[in-house]
Amino acid sequence: MQEPRTRLDLARIRAARSFIDPMFLDTPLYRCEALEPDLGCAVSIKLETVNPVRSFKARGTELVASQLAANGTRAAVCASAGNLGQALAWSARARSLDVTVIASRHATRTKLDRIRALGAKLELVDGDHELARERAAAIARQDGIRLVEDSLDIETCEGAATIALELLDPAEASAPPFDTILIALGGGALATGVGHVLKSLNPTVEVICVQPLGAPALTRSFHQRRVVTTATTNTIADGVAGRIPIPPVLNDLLEVADDAVLVQESSIITGMRLLLAHAGLVVEPSAALGIAAILEDRERFAGRHVGTVVCGSNVDVDAYWRWVGTASVGGS
Repeated sequence: MQEPRTRLDLARIRAARSFIDPMFLDTPLYRCEALEPDLGCAVSIKLETVNPVRSFKARGTELVASQLAANGTRAAVCASAGNLGQALAWSARARSLDVTVIASRHATRTKLDRIRALGAKLELVDGDHELARERAAAIARQDGIRLVEDSLDIETCEGAATIALELLDPAEASAPPFDTILIALGGGALATGVGHVLKSLNPTVEVICVQPLGAPALTRSFHQRRVVTTATTNTIADGVAGRIPIPPVLNDLLEVADDAVLVQESSIITGMRLLLAHAGLVVEPSAALGIAAILEDRERFAGRHVGTVVCGSNVDVDAYWRWVGTASVGGS
């Protein structure tokens, strides 16, 4: 089969597995029948939270850090809402690399604490993630060190793409082949990576990206086929709250995604409740976007086998219980 015309390469993605610590690979994939009465379709979960950084991001940072170490580069800087920073700090620590993470002062406290605990230098800015990106780029220029840019750096995309190799591995599947895969859409590394592999190896699988209504920039860009920015974001899903899409990432997304949809905050919260009640999973809002998409359009997914990547569980406990509470999810 012909690969989509993106920056990614299937051979490199297959080879990437050998550079990623095995603890981040072959994550659980299972059909969660308990979710199905509420959602009206067969649902399988790809669980990317059972690892030391509690998100999929280390698949990419393992590649980045491996290359830095091989090239003799000893320092790097990145901007992060929290998950990339943790992952890069973890991967760098194992290779004796120095990492600086720039984050918003308003980022989830749990994520910031873990970045520090993993040995990275943390600098906070009085603004959002886009301001953190600007500051990280300035430090890279000033200090002459590697700027790690999530979704723009191909390693972050191809590391995430290894998830799709596992989604399509018959030995890993516990249910019939997928009709649809739902993917959280933030910067685009997860969506373009998983999408590239799916469209290369099984192009009949529908790839749908999901973003919050309060952070719609890349979804609007996808539908208008040009970069669309927003002045602000307003969502609890901090991990996907970007305002300025990266043009090469949008180009890749246009090649591998069939659709991109926006979901309401109330659906995200209900998705988190369902994952807790029926799958025993405490997840951050970004990880519930796939479930939220099904909730908002049950008719579209009825009768299908839908897979969703549960991409992170780094959530502030107090905020989580404020959102999820003890409300019943029956009949949601």
